[in-house]
Amino acid sequence: MNMATRPLIAGNWKMNGTGAGIEELARLKTLLEEAGTVESDIVVCPPATLIHRAAQTVEGGPIRIGGQDCHSSVNGAHTGDISAAMLLDAGASHVILGHSERRADHGETDSIVRSKCEAALSGGLIPIVCVGETETERGEGNANQVVAEQLRGSLPEHFGNTPIVVAYEPIWAIGTGKTATPADIEEMHGHIRELLIERFGRSGEAARLLYGGSVKSDNAGTILSTPNVNGALVGGASLKANDFFSIIVAA
Repeated sequence: MNMATRPLIAGNWKMNGTGAGIEELARLKTLLEEAGTVESDIVVCPPATLIHRAAQTVEGGPIRIGGQDCHSSVNGAHTGDISAAMLLDAGASHVILGHSERRADHGETDSIVRSKCEAALSGGLIPIVCVGETETERGEGNANQVVAEQLRGSLPEHFGNTPIVVAYEPIWAIGTGKTATPADIEEMHGHIRELLIERFGRSGEAARLLYGGSVKSDNAGTILSTPNVNGALVGGASLKANDFFSIIVAA
């Protein structure tokens, strides 16, 4: 981890959680308050139905709330969608964009992710843009090329004063129990860093690069100590306060 960069630990609840999940969020807030100084930025991204309640629950503490997706338009006839302005109004500060499950389940292309990213920036949110290769693409030796193309197509030209956050999630390691080796992570995060510096200069150098893919309390320390890893995007382990707190402590 680049110690000059404050880590970001983000939790993605995906399509999990009802009102009962708010109790876990309240428990996490208590654990963090009892622990004292928090040396990481913390974001929890619950389903859209819980964003407002979640924001109220964590108010006054170190936890921020994020959305899991947003539409590229400010408003309009888009049944079932949610805009960046709506997320902000509900209490969100961040939004996950281009997650592999959105790309696979909803056919989101790099250009769609890019338009959503532009909308998030215009709407006052910090986008967490996801990239990652399949097991087949890695096996064929195309992982670096695939991720480079995703970055090129998914990130807009200008972020302004909004910090760049990219989450590398090898698709084959999401929810499978498999985790990329420290060497794999270091190589890919170094590759991403070089691409961001080449394109964005100092902003690319300061960008926070998160690793996602079966991050748990027992491997978080190793992952987060890897060069160019500035945090984690955590899936299932973020649903339980104790598990997520252990990962935050590892940072």
